[in-house]
Amino acid sequence: MSHLSRLLFVATTLLASSPVYPNNGDVTAPADRAYRHGVIFTADTQHSSAQAIAIRAGSIIYVGTDAGLARWIGPSTELVNLHGRFVMPGIVDAHMHPLQAGAQLLKCSLDYAALTVPELQARIRSCLEQSANKGANDWLEVVGWFQESMRPAGVTTSRATLDALDTARPIIVRSSFGHTVLANSRALADAQITAATPDPIGGKIWRDPNGNPTGLLEDAAFDVFDTLLPKPTAADNAAAARAALRAMNAQGVTSFFDAIAPEEDIAAFTALHQSGELTARAHFAPPIEPSQANDPVGAVARVVALAQHYNDGAIVPAPGITVRNAKLFLDGVIAAPALTGAMREPYRTNTGTVQQPNWVAGKSRGPDVYFSPQALATLLVALGKAGIDPHLHADGDGALHAGLDGVAALRKALPDADIRPAIAHNEIVDPIDYPRFRALGVVPVLSFQWEKPAGDTLGLTNYFGPERMQRLEPAGVLASAGARIAFGSDWPVDTLDEWFALKVGVTRTNAPDAPPEYRGRLGSDPGLSSRAVLEAATINAAYALHADAVTGSLEVGKFADLIVLDRNPLTIAAEDIANVQVLETLVGGKVVFTSRWDG
Repeated sequence: MSHLSRLLFVATTLLASSPVYPNNGDVTAPADRAYRHGVIFTADTQHSSAQAIAIRAGSIIYVGTDAGLARWIGPSTELVNLHGRFVMPGIVDAHMHPLQAGAQLLKCSLDYAALTVPELQARIRSCLEQSANKGANDWLEVVGWFQESMRPAGVTTSRATLDALDTARPIIVRSSFGHTVLANSRALADAQITAATPDPIGGKIWRDPNGNPTGLLEDAAFDVFDTLLPKPTAADNAAAARAALRAMNAQGVTSFFDAIAPEEDIAAFTALHQSGELTARAHFAPPIEPSQANDPVGAVARVVALAQHYNDGAIVPAPGITVRNAKLFLDGVIAAPALTGAMREPYRTNTGTVQQPNWVAGKSRGPDVYFSPQALATLLVALGKAGIDPHLHADGDGALHAGLDGVAALRKALPDADIRPAIAHNEIVDPIDYPRFRALGVVPVLSFQWEKPAGDTLGLTNYFGPERMQRLEPAGVLASAGARIAFGSDWPVDTLDEWFALKVGVTRTNAPDAPPEYRGRLGSDPGLSSRAVLEAATINAAYALHADAVTGSLEVGKFADLIVLDRNPLTIAAEDIANVQVLETLVGGKVVFTSRWDG
């Protein structure tokens, strides 16, 4: 099959495929399962609410009043009394890294804690002691390092931090943001990273005044470790996928989007699908690396080949596998000390001392956007022709602006194509770009939990200055400009706590027990309403994944992906949304999680 034929085949399959609804026969046949006496948030376009819902063969056959439910109840119907509890569509998490997250649940983790250097060393020393049976050549991989909240603020780390530990083993510590690694001297030596090693495309090696690597590596600079660490087996990946699914179902996640999915990620969840263990709808975005920019045909062909091999085709009630997206990184992260987000205006710099700082406009705007304008436009148009939705990472406003320009080229080339580009993160947006999301049909996928005072956000104060700090994390402003906001947790960049994230999306405040310096609201953005955050995590996210025809809202004909909660997020105090407990999770009408309750 020629390259063009392959593209047309996949585009036809992905764009024209439609959901397969079960043949229920007689429309008055009894439901398999029904809920009554509840408060049902449908997330439909009419903002409807209901008391009861009925399910047959994995799909919704009735949504309405308790009285109207009676005709759907038969002798074999499992009838659940909600006793006034809240039902809503299952969470559609539109940006996470589930296999990595599941693997981290099984690794040495710093658990996102705010640590001093001695505390960090003590935690890693404990992991070394727990794996004392390992040899001098066995790697220790540490995860969950919240680098931006190291204490005291501004403290630095280097390979010396890890070299002080009494071990000959190579050690790497992965930042929870996923863009920084700290390596000890042994790890650097094994990776052959020296003063003579050039910065790779899309990466940075931090260096001391003599040009020697400090041990801190950004983005592509630490890819070399993936070739040195023991490669997980298929069994390891399956265990990680199972752990991720258990965690997601308990949080009420019924669909997830793997926002950077190499083939081993897709294969791991496909294996569970084939064994009947897949308990959430799985969507995957294979990556296109900056190094592939000079071969756009080959880059898109690789994504197309994965789609042909793994994509299930039409979506059915039982959870399955979808591959109709591609991931492109446009920059790194705005968070200090990395400052690898591509900015339109320079980061500020301290020309004074630590004791007497003098912050002024600097010269660095961070790295260049990882793809040139022409390369990005070419790739996006080629993806569009193949029926593949692009999912772009853009943290800084310079990367975001470049991403929108690339989508503009896509829209000009393919004005009638149903392509749904998404840009993830959007942590700082130039005001000139606020209306472009709606105009270009771009979905901003936001991680609401970042929209609070914390080490990663307030740590930017000196680097950004007061004006940019006020418009950091602009969810409310983007919504007011007509953008269709979707939610993505970015797990394991943060712990999987969907309800805390949704609470922050409304309040823009940290947890009540946060340190005093992290109290109050972040910036001047108004935030979102409780309804808006629920819609962002349901119907809007489903739209971004091209799945809104079958999920994301509770409507007759859609699949029965729903969750039962212990309280009503629309009526409780916004701060209390963080305390929501999921009582039951259904995917395609099948219970995949339940806790003790009197339903």
